[in-house]
Amino acid sequence: MKQSAIYTLLFFVMLTCVAFSACNEKRGDLKPIKYIGSYKRDFGDLNNLHMLAAKKIGIEPASTRDAALDKLSDLDLIESNEWYDVQKLTHSVPYLVPEAATLLEDIGRGFQDSLQSLNAPIYKIIVTSVLRTERDVKKLKKRNSNASSNSAHRFATTFDVSWARYAKVDPEDKLSLTDDQLKKVLASVLRAVKKDKRCYIKHERRQGCFHITTR
Repeated sequence: MKQSAIYTLLFFVMLTCVAFSACNEKRGDLKPIKYIGSYKRDFGDLNNLHMLAAKKIGIEPASTRDAALDKLSDLDLIESNEWYDVQKLTHSVPYLVPEAATLLEDIGRGFQDSLQSLNAPIYKIIVTSVLRTERDVKKLKKRNSNASSNSAHRFATTFDVSWARYAKVDPEDKLSLTDDQLKKVLASVLRAVKKDKRCYIKHERRQGCFHITTR
């Protein structure tokens, strides 16, 4: 065998060993997961605050989906990625102003960083609602009497993230966290971005989500 071929073979053997070692590296013990605070108190920003921020930096609300198409050049498309999953949307369309899109990605990244620091399996947050047109709001209100007709979602500044459901990145990971544990981790991340005055947040108990508007 030529010397160059031997070196090539040795190189691939080394890569295989490194990869095998990394894959079999044991994760540390799961650290305690706590949230010292109150969801209701810490995330109690009322609709008037969300609306003030939405009107300041958001788009002009669109009456229909067709009308919303004219505004897409000012918005970012929100798609499932490594940081979050977007569920099938029935009463909204997946677009946000750039500031809100960046905030959403930062929350998803912060959530996974926090899980990693806890030696926990990695999950993605799930986005349940994004931009709503006036017609979307009316349809939703017929279905959900608690839905507000004066919704900040109309301005593309606001999104909902589920606190009741999460997407596990590696289904074969034998360690799993409960939704309650994951909610505590997510709440810690949200409290930090709220403290930095990046957003307003309302804990929606009945809807099972955090209602978030970028500032």
